[in-house]
Amino acid sequence: MARSPRTLPSQNPGGVVPDDVSKQIIEQLQQDVRQRVQRLQDGGVMQIVAVTDPLTLGFRRQAMIAIKTDGDLEKVAGQLADMEEIDYVVITAGSFDVLAEVVCEDDDHLLEILGRVRAVPCVTSTETFVYLKLRKQTYSWGTR
Repeated sequence: MARSPRTLPSQNPGGVVPDDVSKQIIEQLQQDVRQRVQRLQDGGVMQIVAVTDPLTLGFRRQAMIAIKTDGDLEKVAGQLADMEEIDYVVITAGSFDVLAEVVCEDDDHLLEILGRVRAVPCVTSTETFVYLKLRKQTYSWGTR
């Protein structure tokens, strides 16, 4: 007689046997979560992405480029956002007008990207902050 997958010990390594309340919670989650997640995605509240470690993919250099401009910030930010290597662009207040985060293969690649950033019309200067070590990165905004 074949055993149900629910009762196989390898399927429950912690040995916890759910009681009736736990089973009801699981049932509600199974029915409701996918619909809720889809509504959040459709509403633009969240997206589901794979977060990778750039180092394991051959990208050994990450940096934040702080940019000063003398023109249309939205236009400059849009042109920067169109660059494949730039994965984060924000218009800021303070000493710099725009911040752009880059993920590069190496320093030569970073230098090439800096050349393209500096060539964007209205960019007057840049300052580059090279990442030496990532200590914290979370994606838990709005959940606390």
